[in-house]
This record gives sequence, structure tokens and C-alpha cells, in this order.
Amino acid sequence: MLNFIWLGLVVAAVLLGGWQGCLDDVVKGGFDMARAAVMDIALPLSAIMTIWLGMMRLAEKSGLVLHLGRMLRPILRRLFPEVPADHPAMGSIVMNIAANMLGLGNAATPLGLRAMSELQKLNPYPGVATNAMCTFLAINTASVQLIPVTAIALLTIKGGKNPTAIVGTALLATLCAQITGLMAVKLFERMRIFRANPDTAPSVSTEAVAAQVAEEIPEVLMPPTRLSDWRLAVLGAFLLFFVFLFFSAVFPHGGADFSRSLSDHLSNTHGTFDTVVGVISLVAMSVIKSLSLLAVPFFLSFFPLYAALRGIKVYEEFVDGAKEGFAVAVRIMPYLVAILAAVGMFRGAHGIDIIAAQLKPALDYFGFPPELLTLAFMRPLSGSGSIALVSDIITTYGPDHLYSQMAGTILGSTETTFYVLAVYFGSVGIRRTRHAVAAGLLADAVGIIASVKICQLMFH
Repeated sequence: MLNFIWLGLVVAAVLLGGWQGCLDDVVKGGFDMARAAVMDIALPLSAIMTIWLGMMRLAEKSGLVLHLGRMLRPILRRLFPEVPADHPAMGSIVMNIAANMLGLGNAATPLGLRAMSELQKLNPYPGVATNAMCTFLAINTASVQLIPVTAIALLTIKGGKNPTAIVGTALLATLCAQITGLMAVKLFERMRIFRANPDTAPSVSTEAVAAQVAEEIPEVLMPPTRLSDWRLAVLGAFLLFFVFLFFSAVFPHGGADFSRSLSDHLSNTHGTFDTVVGVISLVAMSVIKSLSLLAVPFFLSFFPLYAALRGIKVYEEFVDGAKEGFAVAVRIMPYLVAILAAVGMFRGAHGIDIIAAQLKPALDYFGFPPELLTLAFMRPLSGSGSIALVSDIITTYGPDHLYSQMAGTILGSTETTFYVLAVYFGSVGIRRTRHAVAAGLLADAVGIIASVKICQLMFH
């Protein structure tokens, strides 16, 4: 499917650009996005990845990833039945999902790439996405979002009275998108049109690959040293320190700032129900913001400390893991350039604006604001373009307008599907994406529609 989409974007861009006399914009858009794919995405990503892949190496060697996978084994086995329960991919998947939920994009992407690398070891069809890979991509393209950080920041900058009001709407919309994505990916994988290779058998069976990898897991992941009493005491003191930091962040200045915020919030609410919802929302926001603030420093310090207490040579293992970062960034460059250049060409030809204009009558009939259609088309294609459109909508209508709240919810509850597909599949050389594109786009569509309808119910 990705082949047809890419070809369609390129050909449509050239035809539209020639018809409208803006071929220069088409070419410029393609080259600008190609440069951005390498200079603004791939190369900066390599630096971030060296850190997180080094940390993941420590987490694996110390046994953390193995233990994390075992804790969530019942859920993961239902979602990923092809993956052995103790496989390293399980822990990486869990950590990627947690980072996405907390809005830690810089951490989520390297963790997701590491999970894809582990899933590739179970792949009997090199170059073809497995069911587990497609399921993992569906989870990422419709990830449940606890705090839509970017959308809240845009509303705050523009002077919104209650920019955090979209936290609840974004959470509900992402839940709708996540459920849809998982249902779609499980349904599509049964269809013959999306089968991995309907005509030929794999050179190595999935069961044989899984059995071979499962045999290697204990040797790779079992920690060499158990935690003695004094090591447990050191670890406990470290955890208590972060517990103290967490409560200090939730209730700064002894709770005075929190009490002031609560009083201001309650003064703007009317009725018992609104008061209860307001208190819960404010407490949840404070807790989640504190978790987001402390999560990265905690992981960056906890992984090395825990590994050292298990007797791991932390510096040497970190360097070995970090070596993978730049190699992965180099591998994804061609895929990023291909996708983003096609998107840039289509944008330069004003293709999205033309489609939006043609669909306006139908949208009016179904109650979907035409003012948000360009954003709906842009969101799966470009993150920076979507942010620019949301900023423009907020500037045009004001930060407290219904359209602005809808736009912020859409931005916070959906993902740049084609970027995610290019990065994740490109990192392991997947060319046949099977049903991942269809499931991702369907989840995006449901997330966008749900964002509009939920906002209409809550804010109108």
C-alpha cells in the first residue's frame, strides 16, 4: 500500500503543479523536505539514540527488560502471540508505550526502534513486516496520550484561559483511536490481501526462529550478581529520593502553589459535578506533569545505578549499546527522504487545499468543521506542518474558541503516521508494510473524528 501512496503523492504533485503553474514550489517543497529529513531529523535523532540505546543495553544486561516483560506477560501475549514471553522485545515495547503516554518523544522513538530491531530477529520474511511489527506500529500511531504537551503549550502561548482543558478530550480521543487501531490490525492480518507471503513458504518458520531466540535469552539477559542487603539499601535510598522529588513537584512550596491553583480553578466552576471534575483534573494534571518532568532524569540515572549494583561494567556496556545509534540513523535516512520529499511536493502543489475545498460540502452535512480539514489531512503526513496549522487556527479564532480546542485535541490525540512508518520500518529494512498503513490511517481518522465530536459535547 505504501508503494501506491508514495507514487500517488509524487505523480499528483507534478500534475497539479503543472496545471496550476507552480512546479517551482513542487520542486522546492520536495528538496526542502529531503534536506530536513537528513539534517533536522535523522542526524539529531542519532545523537538521542546513542544515549537511549546505551541505556537500553544496561537495562537488558541487568535483567530489567526481562523482568518488565514478565510483569506484563498476560497482556503482551494476547497482543503479540508470535513473540516469546521472555523476549527482549517485550520490555522495549512496554517502555516505548510508557514513554509515549508521558509525552517523552525523545525517549519513545529510540526505545521503539530498539523494539523493532528485536522483533526483526523473529522475522522469517526479511523485508516484510510481521504481524507483531504491524501491531506495534498500530499502538504507536494511536498511542494513548496522557498529556498533549505541544497542544497545551500552543494554547498557553496564545493566552488561553484554560489550556489544560484538552487533556481529557485528547485522552478520550486517543482511547478511541487506540481501540480502533488494535481492532483493525488484528482484523486485517487475517485477510489474504495482507498476508506476509501468500504464495511461498518462509525459508525459516516463525516457530523455529522464536525457539532459537528463546534459547539465547537466559544467556544474554540473566544478571551476573544478585542484589545483596547493602545494594538493596542503596537502591531504596535512590528511589526514596525520587519519591521526595515527585511530591515536591506535585505540591511545590509545601502545597501553597497547588492550593492557589485549586482555588483559582474552583472559582471558575459552577455546580458540584464541575467542581469534582475540576479537582480531579487539576490533581491528575499535576501528577502527570511531575511524572513527565522526572521520568527522563530517573531513567538516565536508575539504569546505570541498577546495572552497577548487579555487577555490570556500565561504561563498557553503555558504549557497546550506543554504537547502534548512528548506524540506525543512517539506515532510516533513505526512507525518511522518500516519504517526506513526496509529502513536500504534494504540499507545494497545494494538493491538500484542493482536496479540502472539494470535500467541504460533505463535511458541512456531517457537522465536521471545514476549517479543520486541512489539519486533518496534514496530521498523518507532517508534524511540523500540523503544528503550524494549529498555531494558525488558534491565532485566527482565539485560544478559547471551539475550533482551537478541537485543533489542539487533534494534534494531541493523533500521530504523524507516515513519519512513524518510515522511521520504524526503515530502521530494519522493511519494504512491504502490509496492513500497517491501513490500520494506522484508520486509527488516525477515528482519532480526528472523535476529537471533533468529543469537543462538541464537552465545550459547545
